[in-house]
Amino acid sequence: MPGLTPHSGNVRHGTLRVGLIAGEPSGDLLGAGLAREIRRYYPDTEFCGIAGPAMLAEGVPSWVQMERLSIMGLAEVVRHLPELVSIRRRVTRGFEAMRPDVVVGIDSPEFTLGVERRLRKAGMRTIHYVSPSIWAWRAGRVHGIGKAADLVLCLFPFEPAIYSAHGIPASFVGHPMADTIPLEPDRESAQAALGIPAGGREVIALLPGSRMGEVGRLGGEFAAAAALLAARHPGLRFIAPMASAPIRALFSSQLANRAPGLEVRLFDGRSREVLAAADLVLLASGTAALEAALFKRPMVVAYRVADVSARIIKTFKLMQARHFSLPNILAGEQLVPELIQDAATPDRIAAEASALLDDPARRAGLMARFTAIHETLRQGADRRAAEAVLALTGRLPEPLA
Repeated sequence: MPGLTPHSGNVRHGTLRVGLIAGEPSGDLLGAGLAREIRRYYPDTEFCGIAGPAMLAEGVPSWVQMERLSIMGLAEVVRHLPELVSIRRRVTRGFEAMRPDVVVGIDSPEFTLGVERRLRKAGMRTIHYVSPSIWAWRAGRVHGIGKAADLVLCLFPFEPAIYSAHGIPASFVGHPMADTIPLEPDRESAQAALGIPAGGREVIALLPGSRMGEVGRLGGEFAAAAALLAARHPGLRFIAPMASAPIRALFSSQLANRAPGLEVRLFDGRSREVLAAADLVLLASGTAALEAALFKRPMVVAYRVADVSARIIKTFKLMQARHFSLPNILAGEQLVPELIQDAATPDRIAAEASALLDDPARRAGLMARFTAIHETLRQGADRRAAEAVLALTGRLPEPLA
Protein backbone atom coordinates (compact mmCIF):
# COMPACT_ATOMS: atom_id res chain seq x y z
CA MET A 1 0.00 0.00 0.00
CA PRO A 2 1.60 3.31 -1.01
CA GLY A 3 2.50 5.72 1.75
CA LEU A 4 0.72 9.06 1.80
CA THR A 5 1.52 12.35 3.46
CA PRO A 6 -1.90 13.91 4.09
CA HIS A 7 -2.24 17.60 3.35
CA SER A 8 -4.88 19.93 2.04
CA GLY A 9 -4.63 18.41 -1.44
CA ASN A 10 -5.87 14.95 -0.43
CA VAL A 11 -8.18 15.78 2.48
CA ARG A 12 -11.72 14.72 1.60
CA HIS A 13 -15.03 15.93 2.93
CA GLY A 14 -18.24 13.99 3.23
CA THR A 15 -19.71 11.53 5.66
CA LEU A 16 -17.54 8.61 6.66
CA ARG A 17 -18.73 6.42 9.51
CA VAL A 18 -16.25 4.28 11.40
CA GLY A 19 -16.95 1.97 14.34
CA LEU A 20 -14.13 1.41 16.82
CA ILE A 21 -14.02 -0.99 19.78
CA ALA A 22 -11.23 -0.85 22.34
CA GLY A 23 -11.28 -3.01 25.45
CA GLU A 24 -8.12 -2.03 27.31
CA PRO A 25 -5.63 0.87 27.60
CA SER A 26 -3.24 -0.39 24.90
CA GLY A 27 -6.13 -0.71 22.45
CA ASP A 28 -7.35 2.74 23.46
CA LEU A 29 -4.01 4.23 22.39
CA LEU A 30 -4.13 2.38 19.07
CA GLY A 31 -7.68 3.57 18.50
CA ALA A 32 -6.75 7.18 19.28
CA GLY A 33 -3.94 7.13 16.75
CA LEU A 34 -6.17 5.49 14.16
CA ALA A 35 -8.98 8.03 14.66
CA ARG A 36 -6.54 10.94 14.46
CA GLU A 37 -5.07 9.71 11.17
CA ILE A 38 -8.46 8.96 9.59
CA ARG A 39 -9.57 12.48 10.43
CA ARG A 40 -6.52 13.87 8.60
CA TYR A 41 -8.13 12.50 5.43
CA TYR A 42 -11.76 12.93 6.42
CA PRO A 43 -12.18 15.66 9.06
CA ASP A 44 -15.94 15.06 9.24
CA THR A 45 -15.68 11.35 10.09
CA GLU A 46 -18.35 10.10 12.50
CA PHE A 47 -17.01 7.60 15.02
CA CYS A 48 -18.92 5.34 17.38
CA GLY A 49 -18.29 2.32 19.59
CA ILE A 50 -16.32 1.76 22.80
CA ALA A 51 -13.54 4.18 23.67
CA GLY A 52 -11.13 4.88 26.50
CA PRO A 53 -9.68 8.23 27.61
CA ALA A 54 -7.26 8.60 24.67
CA MET A 55 -9.97 7.91 22.08
CA LEU A 56 -12.43 10.17 23.87
CA ALA A 57 -9.84 12.95 23.63
CA GLU A 58 -9.79 12.39 19.86
CA GLY A 59 -13.55 12.87 19.68
CA VAL A 60 -14.61 9.21 19.62
CA PRO A 61 -17.82 8.81 21.66
CA SER A 62 -18.29 5.67 23.76
CA TRP A 63 -21.51 3.75 24.23
CA VAL A 64 -20.20 2.11 27.41
CA GLN A 65 -17.21 2.64 29.68
CA MET A 66 -14.19 0.80 28.29
CA GLU A 67 -13.17 -0.25 31.80
CA ARG A 68 -16.17 -2.57 31.94
CA LEU A 69 -14.39 -4.77 29.36
CA SER A 70 -10.98 -4.72 31.08
CA ILE A 71 -11.46 -7.93 33.05
CA MET A 72 -8.57 -10.31 33.62
CA GLY A 73 -8.58 -13.91 34.82
CA LEU A 74 -10.99 -16.80 34.24
CA ALA A 75 -12.86 -16.36 37.51
CA GLU A 76 -13.40 -12.66 36.87
CA VAL A 77 -14.60 -13.27 33.32
CA VAL A 78 -17.09 -15.91 34.51
CA ARG A 79 -18.39 -13.59 37.24
CA HIS A 80 -18.89 -10.73 34.77
CA LEU A 81 -20.10 -12.88 31.87
CA PRO A 82 -23.76 -11.73 31.95
CA GLU A 83 -22.63 -8.09 31.82
CA LEU A 84 -20.17 -8.79 29.00
CA VAL A 85 -22.85 -10.58 26.97
CA SER A 86 -25.22 -7.66 27.53
CA ILE A 87 -22.59 -5.14 26.41
CA ARG A 88 -21.77 -7.16 23.30
CA ARG A 89 -25.45 -7.37 22.39
CA ARG A 90 -25.91 -3.62 22.93
CA VAL A 91 -22.83 -2.71 20.87
CA THR A 92 -23.74 -5.09 18.05
CA ARG A 93 -27.25 -3.62 17.83
CA GLY A 94 -25.82 -0.12 17.87
CA PHE A 95 -23.62 -0.86 14.88
CA GLU A 96 -26.46 -2.61 13.08
CA ALA A 97 -28.61 0.49 13.52
CA MET A 98 -25.89 2.93 12.47
CA ARG A 99 -24.41 0.79 9.63
CA PRO A 100 -20.90 2.33 9.65
CA ASP A 101 -18.69 2.01 6.57
CA VAL A 102 -16.33 -0.23 8.58
CA VAL A 103 -16.01 -1.53 12.14
CA VAL A 104 -12.55 -2.01 13.64
CA GLY A 105 -12.13 -4.27 16.66
CA ILE A 106 -8.89 -3.38 18.42
CA ASP A 107 -7.16 -6.24 20.23
CA SER A 108 -9.26 -7.74 23.13
CA PRO A 109 -10.11 -10.68 20.84
CA GLU A 110 -12.34 -12.50 23.34
CA PHE A 111 -14.80 -9.62 23.04
CA THR A 112 -14.16 -7.91 19.72
CA LEU A 113 -14.03 -10.96 17.46
CA GLY A 114 -17.53 -11.97 18.56
CA VAL A 115 -18.88 -8.55 17.60
CA GLU A 116 -16.98 -8.56 14.31
CA ARG A 117 -18.30 -12.00 13.38
CA ARG A 118 -21.92 -10.96 13.91
CA LEU A 119 -21.50 -7.72 11.99
CA ARG A 120 -19.73 -9.36 9.08
CA LYS A 121 -22.51 -11.92 8.87
CA ALA A 122 -24.91 -8.96 8.71
CA GLY A 123 -23.05 -7.63 5.66
CA MET A 124 -20.78 -5.02 7.25
CA ARG A 125 -17.05 -4.61 6.63
CA THR A 126 -14.92 -5.56 9.62
CA ILE A 127 -11.24 -5.26 10.54
CA HIS A 128 -9.38 -6.80 13.43
CA TYR A 129 -6.47 -4.61 14.58
CA VAL A 130 -3.67 -6.52 16.36
CA SER A 131 -3.35 -10.19 15.54
CA PRO A 132 -3.83 -12.54 18.48
CA SER A 133 -0.66 -14.55 19.18
CA ILE A 134 -1.70 -17.47 16.99
CA TRP A 135 1.98 -18.07 16.21
CA ALA A 136 2.62 -18.78 19.89
CA TRP A 137 -0.38 -20.74 21.07
CA ARG A 138 -3.88 -21.91 20.04
CA ALA A 139 -3.08 -21.72 16.34
CA GLY A 140 -6.58 -22.97 15.54
CA ARG A 141 -7.96 -19.54 16.38
CA VAL A 142 -6.96 -18.38 12.90
CA HIS A 143 -10.14 -19.91 11.44
CA GLY A 144 -12.37 -17.93 13.80
CA ILE A 145 -10.51 -14.75 12.97
CA GLY A 146 -11.04 -15.41 9.27
CA LYS A 147 -14.80 -15.68 9.85
CA ALA A 148 -14.85 -12.45 11.84
CA ALA A 149 -12.67 -10.05 9.85
CA ASP A 150 -12.36 -8.94 6.25
CA LEU A 151 -8.83 -7.80 7.08
CA VAL A 152 -6.34 -8.26 9.93
CA LEU A 153 -3.92 -5.44 10.74
CA CYS A 154 -0.68 -6.92 12.11
CA LEU A 155 1.95 -5.31 14.31
CA PHE A 156 4.71 -7.77 13.37
CA PRO A 157 6.13 -8.48 9.90
CA PHE A 158 5.93 -12.29 10.07
CA GLU A 159 2.20 -12.38 10.83
CA PRO A 160 0.59 -11.68 7.41
CA ALA A 161 2.14 -14.84 5.92
CA ILE A 162 0.38 -16.94 8.57
CA TYR A 163 -2.98 -15.53 7.53
CA SER A 164 -2.16 -15.73 3.82
CA ALA A 165 -1.65 -19.48 4.19
CA HIS A 166 -5.31 -19.66 5.27
CA GLY A 167 -6.59 -17.28 2.59
CA ILE A 168 -7.18 -14.46 5.08
CA PRO A 169 -6.19 -10.91 4.02
CA ALA A 170 -3.72 -9.33 6.43
CA SER A 171 -1.42 -6.32 6.36
CA PHE A 172 1.67 -5.41 8.40
CA VAL A 173 1.35 -1.82 9.63
CA GLY A 174 4.25 -1.70 12.09
CA HIS A 175 4.19 -1.19 15.84
CA PRO A 176 3.16 2.21 17.27
CA MET A 177 5.58 1.73 20.16
CA ALA A 178 8.46 1.70 17.67
CA ASP A 179 7.26 5.06 16.33
CA THR A 180 7.19 6.74 19.73
CA ILE A 181 10.43 5.41 21.24
CA PRO A 182 13.53 7.14 19.82
CA LEU A 183 16.05 5.05 17.92
CA GLU A 184 18.78 6.35 20.23
CA PRO A 185 17.40 6.67 23.77
CA ASP A 186 19.23 9.09 26.06
CA ARG A 187 20.34 7.13 29.15
CA GLU A 188 21.98 10.10 30.89
CA SER A 189 18.93 12.33 30.57
CA ALA A 190 16.65 9.55 31.82
CA GLN A 191 18.87 8.93 34.84
CA ALA A 192 18.92 12.64 35.62
CA ALA A 193 15.11 12.81 35.35
CA LEU A 194 14.84 9.97 37.88
CA GLY A 195 17.33 11.57 40.23
CA ILE A 196 19.99 8.89 39.71
CA PRO A 197 23.48 10.34 40.29
CA ALA A 198 25.83 10.22 37.31
CA GLY A 199 28.68 7.73 37.37
CA GLY A 200 28.97 4.65 39.53
CA ARG A 201 28.10 1.06 38.67
CA GLU A 202 25.41 -0.13 36.28
CA VAL A 203 21.72 0.52 36.85
CA ILE A 204 19.54 -2.61 36.91
CA ALA A 205 15.81 -2.25 36.23
CA LEU A 206 13.38 -4.75 37.76
CA LEU A 207 10.01 -5.16 36.00
CA PRO A 208 8.21 -8.06 37.72
CA GLY A 209 4.93 -7.47 35.88
CA SER A 210 1.95 -5.15 35.62
CA ARG A 211 -0.65 -7.53 37.11
CA MET A 212 -0.95 -8.80 40.65
CA GLY A 213 -0.81 -12.45 39.55
CA GLU A 214 2.41 -11.94 37.63
CA VAL A 215 4.08 -10.08 40.48
CA GLY A 216 2.86 -12.67 42.97
CA ARG A 217 4.55 -15.44 40.98
CA LEU A 218 7.72 -13.59 39.93
CA GLY A 219 8.32 -10.59 42.20
CA GLY A 220 9.94 -12.58 44.99
CA GLU A 221 12.23 -14.35 42.50
CA PHE A 222 13.31 -11.02 41.04
CA ALA A 223 13.95 -9.60 44.52
CA ALA A 224 16.09 -12.57 45.48
CA ALA A 225 17.94 -12.45 42.15
CA ALA A 226 18.70 -8.76 42.73
CA ALA A 227 20.16 -9.59 46.13
CA LEU A 228 22.42 -12.20 44.53
CA LEU A 229 23.54 -9.73 41.86
CA ALA A 230 24.28 -7.07 44.47
CA ALA A 231 26.52 -9.54 46.31
CA ARG A 232 28.36 -10.55 43.14
CA HIS A 233 28.68 -7.04 41.71
CA PRO A 234 29.02 -4.53 44.55
CA GLY A 235 27.79 -1.05 43.74
CA LEU A 236 24.97 -2.00 41.36
CA ARG A 237 21.96 0.32 41.54
CA PHE A 238 18.41 -1.04 41.32
CA ILE A 239 15.27 0.72 40.16
CA ALA A 240 11.74 -0.54 39.46
CA PRO A 241 8.57 1.01 37.99
CA MET A 242 5.35 0.09 39.74
CA ALA A 243 2.17 -0.19 37.68
CA SER A 244 -0.21 0.51 40.58
CA ALA A 245 -0.36 1.11 44.32
CA PRO A 246 -1.32 -2.54 45.09
CA ILE A 247 1.61 -3.79 43.03
CA ARG A 248 3.94 -1.38 44.81
CA ALA A 249 2.78 -2.71 48.17
CA LEU A 250 3.19 -6.34 47.09
CA PHE A 251 6.64 -5.86 45.60
CA SER A 252 7.81 -3.84 48.62
CA SER A 253 6.81 -6.78 50.81
CA GLN A 254 8.64 -9.21 48.53
CA LEU A 255 11.79 -7.07 48.65
CA ALA A 256 11.65 -6.94 52.45
CA ASN A 257 11.26 -10.74 52.64
CA ARG A 258 13.61 -11.89 49.88
CA ALA A 259 16.18 -9.07 49.69
CA PRO A 260 16.35 -7.47 53.17
CA GLY A 261 18.59 -4.44 53.25
CA LEU A 262 18.82 -4.11 49.46
CA GLU A 263 18.10 -0.57 48.25
CA VAL A 264 15.68 -0.57 45.32
CA ARG A 265 14.16 2.73 44.24
CA LEU A 266 10.51 2.32 43.31
CA PHE A 267 8.79 4.70 40.91
CA ASP A 268 5.07 5.05 40.36
CA GLY A 269 4.67 4.42 36.66
CA ARG A 270 7.50 6.00 34.63
CA SER A 271 8.36 2.62 33.08
CA ARG A 272 9.81 4.15 29.94
CA GLU A 273 12.10 6.45 31.90
CA VAL A 274 13.22 3.48 33.98
CA LEU A 275 13.98 1.45 30.86
CA ALA A 276 15.82 4.36 29.28
CA ALA A 277 17.89 4.82 32.45
CA ALA A 278 18.84 1.15 32.82
CA ASP A 279 21.94 -0.72 31.69
CA LEU A 280 20.28 -4.12 32.15
CA VAL A 281 16.69 -5.22 32.71
CA LEU A 282 15.14 -8.18 34.51
CA LEU A 283 11.53 -8.46 33.39
CA ALA A 284 8.41 -10.55 33.11
CA SER A 285 7.67 -11.59 29.54
CA GLY A 286 5.13 -9.57 27.61
CA THR A 287 5.03 -6.19 25.94
CA ALA A 288 7.70 -4.99 28.38
CA ALA A 289 10.24 -7.24 26.64
CA LEU A 290 9.56 -5.57 23.31
CA GLU A 291 9.69 -2.16 24.98
CA ALA A 292 13.08 -2.98 26.53
CA ALA A 293 14.38 -4.11 23.14
CA LEU A 294 13.24 -0.83 21.56
CA PHE A 295 15.18 0.98 24.28
CA LYS A 296 18.18 -1.23 23.26
CA ARG A 297 18.53 -2.65 26.76
CA PRO A 298 20.04 -6.11 27.38
CA MET A 299 17.61 -8.19 29.39
CA VAL A 300 16.79 -11.45 31.12
CA VAL A 301 13.18 -12.52 30.54
CA ALA A 302 11.30 -14.75 32.96
CA TYR A 303 7.73 -15.92 33.16
CA ARG A 304 5.50 -18.14 35.24
CA VAL A 305 1.86 -19.03 34.85
CA ALA A 306 -0.31 -20.73 37.45
CA ASP A 307 0.48 -24.44 37.82
CA VAL A 308 -2.96 -25.45 36.56
CA SER A 309 -2.53 -23.31 33.44
CA ALA A 310 0.94 -24.77 32.85
CA ARG A 311 -0.43 -28.32 33.02
CA ILE A 312 -3.26 -27.51 30.60
CA ILE A 313 -0.86 -25.89 28.13
CA LYS A 314 1.48 -28.88 28.31
CA THR A 315 -1.24 -31.54 28.18
CA PHE A 316 -3.04 -30.08 25.18
CA LYS A 317 0.13 -28.82 23.47
CA LEU A 318 -1.30 -25.32 23.17
CA MET A 319 2.13 -23.67 22.89
CA GLN A 320 3.65 -23.76 19.40
CA ALA A 321 6.47 -21.20 19.47
CA ARG A 322 10.09 -22.14 20.19
CA HIS A 323 10.49 -18.87 22.12
CA PHE A 324 8.10 -16.93 24.31
CA SER A 325 9.68 -13.45 24.46
CA LEU A 326 9.02 -11.01 21.65
CA PRO A 327 12.68 -10.05 21.00
CA ASN A 328 13.53 -13.70 20.36
CA ILE A 329 10.39 -14.32 18.31
CA LEU A 330 11.13 -11.31 16.10
CA ALA A 331 14.78 -12.31 15.72
CA GLY A 332 13.95 -15.94 15.00
CA GLU A 333 16.58 -17.03 17.51
CA GLN A 334 17.41 -16.73 21.17
CA LEU A 335 18.93 -13.27 21.50
CA VAL A 336 18.02 -12.87 25.16
CA PRO A 337 17.85 -15.45 27.97
CA GLU A 338 14.39 -16.90 28.59
CA LEU A 339 13.48 -18.63 31.83
CA ILE A 340 10.01 -20.10 32.20
CA GLN A 341 8.20 -21.88 35.06
CA ASP A 342 10.62 -23.93 37.21
CA ALA A 343 13.63 -22.45 35.40
CA ALA A 344 12.73 -18.95 36.61
CA THR A 345 14.68 -19.19 39.86
CA PRO A 346 16.75 -16.48 41.56
CA ASP A 347 19.96 -18.41 40.87
CA ARG A 348 19.24 -18.77 37.14
CA ILE A 349 18.03 -15.18 36.75
CA ALA A 350 21.07 -13.82 38.57
CA ALA A 351 23.47 -16.08 36.65
CA GLU A 352 22.13 -14.94 33.26
CA ALA A 353 22.22 -11.28 34.32
CA SER A 354 25.74 -11.64 35.70
CA ALA A 355 26.92 -13.18 32.43
CA LEU A 356 25.59 -10.15 30.54
CA LEU A 357 27.22 -7.72 32.97
CA ASP A 358 30.56 -9.47 32.48
CA ASP A 359 30.38 -9.45 28.66
CA PRO A 360 30.38 -5.89 27.15
CA ALA A 361 30.81 -7.27 23.62
CA ARG A 362 27.68 -9.38 23.96
CA ARG A 363 25.72 -6.39 25.23
CA ALA A 364 26.90 -4.29 22.28
CA GLY A 365 25.85 -7.02 19.87
CA LEU A 366 22.39 -7.16 21.43
CA MET A 367 21.98 -3.41 21.06
CA ALA A 368 22.80 -3.66 17.35
CA ARG A 369 20.23 -6.42 16.85
CA PHE A 370 17.62 -4.47 18.79
CA THR A 371 18.23 -1.46 16.56
CA ALA A 372 17.53 -3.59 13.48
CA ILE A 373 14.27 -4.83 15.04
CA HIS A 374 13.31 -1.25 15.88
CA GLU A 375 13.87 -0.08 12.31
CA THR A 376 11.75 -2.96 10.97
CA LEU A 377 8.82 -2.10 13.26
CA ARG A 378 9.10 1.68 12.79
CA GLN A 379 6.62 2.05 9.93
CA GLY A 380 4.29 4.89 10.93
CA ALA A 381 1.70 2.43 12.24
CA ASP A 382 -1.13 4.90 12.87
CA ARG A 383 -0.94 6.23 9.31
CA ARG A 384 -0.61 2.81 7.70
CA ALA A 385 -3.51 1.44 9.74
CA ALA A 386 -5.69 4.40 8.70
CA GLU A 387 -4.78 3.84 5.05
CA ALA A 388 -5.73 0.17 5.33
CA VAL A 389 -9.09 1.06 6.89
CA LEU A 390 -9.85 3.61 4.19
CA ALA A 391 -8.71 1.28 1.41
CA LEU A 392 -11.14 -1.40 2.60
CA THR A 393 -13.98 1.12 2.39
CA GLY A 394 -12.86 2.26 -1.07
CA ARG A 395 -12.30 5.77 0.30
CA LEU A 396 -8.49 6.04 0.29
CA PRO A 397 -7.47 9.16 -1.65
CA GLU A 398 -4.90 8.72 -4.39
CA PRO A 399 -1.46 10.22 -3.67
CA LEU A 400 -0.79 13.43 -5.52
CA ALA A 401 1.92 13.50 -8.20
